[in-house]
Amino acid sequence: MNVTGVKVYKIEGKDKLRATATITFDNAFMVHGLKVIEGEEGLFVVMPAVKKNGMFKDIAHPVTSEMRNEIVTAVLEEFQKL
Repeated sequence: MNVTGVKVYKIEGKDKLRATATITFDNAFMVHGLKVIEGEEGLFVVMPAVKKNGMFKDIAHPVTSEMRNEIVTAVLEEFQKL
């Protein structure tokens, strides 16, 4: 499975949230709700999550570190183009 599309939507005026993103896998499956966050050590990407009992729980996430790296790289590269 490969990332075949990324759309990043820049957000201004939020504390640390810089953008949201949608990714497409193999031109067949989309995941909405990724976030680009400005942290102390730079930008990072978080997976879609819901808040339950005061805690955030991922609703979609990569199983392997290789897939996580592919997703993060693709999202941040597209963010840098904005």
